[in-house]
Amino acid sequence: MTEVNLVQAVNMALARALEDDDRVVVLGEDVGIDGGVFRATNGLVGRFGPERVIDTPLAEALIAGMSVGMAAAGLRPVAEIQFMGFMFPTIDQMGCHASRLRNRTRGRLTCPMVLRAPYGGGVHAPEHHSESTEAMFAHIPGLRVVIPSSPRRAYGLLLAAIRDPDPVVFLEPKRLYRAITEDVADDGRALPLDKAFVLREGRDITLVTWGAMTSETLAAAEELAASGLEAEVMDVATLNPFDPAPVLASVRKTGRCMIVHEAVRSGGFGAEIVATIAEHGLLDLVAPVKRITAPDTVVPLARMEELYMPQVDAIATGAQQLMEYA
Repeated sequence: MTEVNLVQAVNMALARALEDDDRVVVLGEDVGIDGGVFRATNGLVGRFGPERVIDTPLAEALIAGMSVGMAAAGLRPVAEIQFMGFMFPTIDQMGCHASRLRNRTRGRLTCPMVLRAPYGGGVHAPEHHSESTEAMFAHIPGLRVVIPSSPRRAYGLLLAAIRDPDPVVFLEPKRLYRAITEDVADDGRALPLDKAFVLREGRDITLVTWGAMTSETLAAAEELAASGLEAEVMDVATLNPFDPAPVLASVRKTGRCMIVHEAVRSGGFGAEIVATIAEHGLLDLVAPVKRITAPDTVVPLARMEELYMPQVDAIATGAQQLMEYA
């Protein structure tokens, strides 16, 4: 095993996929010579050549459209969009073509492509570099939306996404790129998609999150444990399709649930989880489901980022408030 951070784990998975499958190609803005804006593709063009690690023009719609065509023709493209805020031009190709190709051709064609992008705030980036609009993609039938929260999950889930026969939007929490390290075996083993991960067992309250917010949520759970409150922390990991079973099982055990996400509150994916619990686990609840989210406003510039993004204290306080319900 090698101790790596999240961006290095992404690089390892891409290299493994390129080595194991000649159909895999990597493309995007500056992914070749420069190794990507966060160096996620560093060194790949030297190992696999410019025909498989392709620098593209600064044209996100083109990148997505090329990927759809490549996938339909039998390749397995892994496209990088430099920041999630630049993904809006890809919606036409992802929503109108990538997500519909299997259905449109009645299974004759599939679209085995991955659209990668760093997402979220916390790195003091300028406008359009800190968005968390994962719910927008999760609302499109036919698109998987996968978000890792650790180096091991980044490695295993990215390999699974590349091997999947249908399109995957793979969002990487850039605030975690170099924040934590783990031992990761470069053994080519994928992790299961469409599955939530229980990161911490607990009996008193269920905390559901994904992406970079797993860091603050786990830290809040540690604070709560010091006061005798045991929180179960769950990483959803795959937003679409969402697997409700682990969340409902946890709520059945604890009776209390709080959703934590960095995206804005209105229309956020947390609301879908709340609705699922209301439909299938209402009688297990002893308190209303609570959400800790960013406010409904544009991501501010660096000086006010901490006021915008959910913090450890807010998560811990929210959990303690839920415990006040008898």
